[in-house]
Amino acid sequence: MRTLLLAVVLVAAISCFLRLGAAPFDDPGEGMHAEIARELLHSGDPFRLTLNGVVYVDKPPLLYWLQAGAFTTFGASEATARSVSAAAGVAAVAGTAWLGARLLGVAGGCLAGGALLTSALFFAYARYVRPDALFVAALAWGFALALVGLADGRRRLIGWGLVAFGIAGLAKDPLGAFGPPVVILAALALAGRAWPIARWLPWPGLAACLVLGVGWWVFSEASTAGTLWYTVVDNKILNVLGARVFPDEDVPLSAVEFLTVALLGALPWSLSAIVTIVRLLRARAWRQTAETPWIALSLWTLAILGITVLSRFRLPHYGLPVYPALALLAARAWREPDTRWLGLIHAALLGGLSVVGAVLARSDGRAFMDAVIGATDVATRKTRLAGETDPFPGWEIVQPLVAHASLVFGFATVALLIALALRVRVRTSMLAPGVVALAMLAIMPDVATALGAMSTYRSARAVATVVASRLGPGDVLAHEGPIEQSGALEWYSGRRPAIVDGRRSVLAFGATRPEGARLFWTAADLERAWREQRVWIVTTRSPEHSLAARLPDARLIGTFGGRWLYGPPQAR
Repeated sequence: MRTLLLAVVLVAAISCFLRLGAAPFDDPGEGMHAEIARELLHSGDPFRLTLNGVVYVDKPPLLYWLQAGAFTTFGASEATARSVSAAAGVAAVAGTAWLGARLLGVAGGCLAGGALLTSALFFAYARYVRPDALFVAALAWGFALALVGLADGRRRLIGWGLVAFGIAGLAKDPLGAFGPPVVILAALALAGRAWPIARWLPWPGLAACLVLGVGWWVFSEASTAGTLWYTVVDNKILNVLGARVFPDEDVPLSAVEFLTVALLGALPWSLSAIVTIVRLLRARAWRQTAETPWIALSLWTLAILGITVLSRFRLPHYGLPVYPALALLAARAWREPDTRWLGLIHAALLGGLSVVGAVLARSDGRAFMDAVIGATDVATRKTRLAGETDPFPGWEIVQPLVAHASLVFGFATVALLIALALRVRVRTSMLAPGVVALAMLAIMPDVATALGAMSTYRSARAVATVVASRLGPGDVLAHEGPIEQSGALEWYSGRRPAIVDGRRSVLAFGATRPEGARLFWTAADLERAWREQRVWIVTTRSPEHSLAARLPDARLIGTFGGRWLYGPPQAR
């Protein structure tokens, strides 16, 4: 058992860590999170997060603590910054595989771990500097420990599961600490096992969950007044209602777009997971004690997707927390006695994807890029709303990847049909789902390549390199627009910019603090500085929308990855 599970974890480690530092930071996206960790390392204050020197309270500190620790040990670099997410991705696969092995046997556990690893959206975030992979890993282990503890009657194991849920709260969102225990309680209640609650709920574990999940926010409120109102009321309640006081530039998906991205990001495993959920509902399985873990996983999936659909604010990655549950539910579908029909459906799906990919590979790709990147990439949605140029590379970069995926899906379709024709019992051999898993694993390098191409195209590194080479000791650097649009500008240039017209940002709350006010300029501040000093301006806004372009005698130095650099009249 251990050997097979370790093999899955090893494959996950190779896939997640391979060539992590091959591309610069993606901006917007990765750069701001890496810069926050770098500033934390330099300040030496683990309880005060800043971006561009401005107080940052949108996310809790776990990601930044781990990154700063990694920087101390291995040096500050793109690979080191991404290694935290990669390690979390491997941990999530390991937790999912372990729970799957306990519920379905070794083969089922390996399939569940492989399904999570080869869910394209999860794989992308496991190689990306954001707190989401940490969040998913903590949730995966929380469910694994708590559900196994419930099945075995081991309250201590349930306690460690609650600790993991608390860590999820410290990684990204307090809802990670509260939501899963409520879902597990609901599953127990449906089976008539919830009361007395003290029989299964260890109070020390619950206390640890609460301290880890909300302790940071209480401390942050004590040190920076207004944090709780901003993070709970404005960033959660008012955000769901579409009535934020401090809105940022994120553009939400429609309900249909969100569900499409969430399910396609886990394809084809989301299809198998739906099959299992339907079977559980039809069998009224919530009444059976042995099905409690599966009911909890199904409730979690339906609750997260349903609540997000009902919310007025949805982003592409909001479906990630359900991916370990989807992987486990998918693995169960393949462990049923008769899965031949499921294999045929997957063969049809892979064959259809192969045909679609072949057609796309021979087209100009415009419709594909508009639909896929326009729905999954937050930065693209921002620029389109502002009327700017799409910030992604040309079709010539993506076309070979689509062609390769088409070929892989074609071979997988043939192999799957052969496996089904052999009439081997899938329940024991796992041949058919193994073919699907290998096919999906074969296209994960394409996902990594596409992610790297995107990062390279729109990274702030190119413009920051020019800034570092041209600015003199007395020169001033300014950035027009929210600084997260070029979050790694200071990382790569070594110069901290003033922020022009950039209060609609993740730093909107920090901008109200007295210590951060001097870093935010109005248009009048920019014009005054332009007259009195040598000012260089980086902007993500095209000339027709830019304040910098309208300054007298401003010289356009060049364009770099969707950014314009303007210098003073005497600049060369």
